[in-house]
Amino acid sequence: MDMTIREAREDDIPALVAIYAADEFGHGDSTDPALLPLYSSAFAAISESSAETLYVAEAGGEIIGTFQILMTTTLTGRGTTAMIIEAVQTRSDQRGKGIGAKMMAFCIAEARARGASLVQLTSNVSRTDAHRFYERLGFTRSHAGFKMKLT
Repeated sequence: MDMTIREAREDDIPALVAIYAADEFGHGDSTDPALLPLYSSAFAAISESSAETLYVAEAGGEIIGTFQILMTTTLTGRGTTAMIIEAVQTRSDQRGKGIGAKMMAFCIAEARARGASLVQLTSNVSRTDAHRFYERLGFTRSHAGFKMKLT
């Protein structure tokens, strides 16, 4: 498959939201046009951040996957820089074609290029297929994650 990974553009928002909204384990995303301003506002915040980048995987002029990265440096580990990968999604009709593996390979190469010593991500405990996928790529389960919804 001839696939390109590039930074997301504002005109990609509807395609990205459609991918998020179709996710069975999703976050309550919706393609309702009345909600587009919320997604546009979030896209603007990501675009303005020097630490975050939203990417799309594109093939045949269609968005078939997406992920977001965040670079963070902490004092722990003598100033470790890590890449956090978020919102990894492959369009449901495109799964099993190696798209996710290519997106993760892109992330790992980008992390190395940016001087990171660690790549990390979290995955919903219900996503057992995703967990096997990440483990096949060399990720290990090393921490327990916790969340607190505030709204």
